[in-house]
Amino acid sequence: MKTHRIAVIAGDGIGPEVVTQGLRVLHAAADRFGFQVDLIEHPFGTEHWLKTEEVFPDDAFEALKSMDAILLGAIGDPRAPVGLIERGIIGRLRWDLDLWVNLRPIKLLDERFCPLKDKTPADIDMVVVRENTEDAYVQKPTFENEGTTDEIASQPMLYTYKGTERIIRYAFETAMGRPRKHLTLIDKANAVRAQSLYTRIFAEMSKEFPEVETAHLYVDAACMRMVESPESIDVAVTTNLFGDIVTDLGAMLQGGMGVAASANLRPGEVSLFESVHGSFPQAAGKNIANPIATINAISMMLDYLGEKEAAAAVEGAIAQLLISGQIRSLEVGEHGTDEIGTMIVEAVSAVAV
Repeated sequence: MKTHRIAVIAGDGIGPEVVTQGLRVLHAAADRFGFQVDLIEHPFGTEHWLKTEEVFPDDAFEALKSMDAILLGAIGDPRAPVGLIERGIIGRLRWDLDLWVNLRPIKLLDERFCPLKDKTPADIDMVVVRENTEDAYVQKPTFENEGTTDEIASQPMLYTYKGTERIIRYAFETAMGRPRKHLTLIDKANAVRAQSLYTRIFAEMSKEFPEVETAHLYVDAACMRMVESPESIDVAVTTNLFGDIVTDLGAMLQGGMGVAASANLRPGEVSLFESVHGSFPQAAGKNIANPIATINAISMMLDYLGEKEAAAAVEGAIAQLLISGQIRSLEVGEHGTDEIGTMIVEAVSAVAV
């Protein structure tokens, strides 16, 4: 029986609650599909920092490199300086482990959860491939004349050939694996001329993938297109900063941040899976947070680990419960966190093998 070694960082706010439900589903899938999980739980987050003044010790970080996957709950707490814990945990995992692919599926399961008029699940089924280790996020900010009326703040948008080439290639390969075989490049190369690196590599690489139909949208037009005609986008590839923005827009199209999950991948190596919502500290401990995003992250993790049937079962269980109306709403407080977890555990456990 195969065993998968998984590091768990529940983090802040509602993180521990939604991770608990995710792990219940993971164990149910393991029991049903005949594999084992070895979980190594870590306490890192704001509470740990307040007690110990350590964010992410080097020895613990090094130990993660021998794991098969990492599950992250949520990070962020107003008691810590803005960005300290986020960059020290999420940022360090993404950048120091070179998790260069951020994969964000955007899939509507039932039209009642979509804020767009007359859009159905057939219209909203896309994947955004976001570059995850470059751009302004990883550059050091500088401040001249700080605190004066002459202050100048800057943080460069930096792209490399290596980083750009590999993310565009991954996007083409992703498009090849989908029925439509359609890939859209999203950038702002008309105004941010450094992004012409994306445009040029995209055009050149398209010659290697003649089966893939391509399109090019500037990021402002892409946001309009996602609202006006989301069915026109199948797979999209974009920069780190723009990817962060357009995928949150996409999350709202599929029902909100409470269902949106992402994978941070270094293909073939230990990779990170997470919900994309915040830590929502106001809801912590109240059993009202929606755990579906974390459970969707579990499905993505299982797929990455090669447990394809288990991944499909988890995704299918969520879809069944939403489409049937057993999960009545995705609004906070409509269902208990553990109630949704129990429904999905039971649905996964009932899957025929």
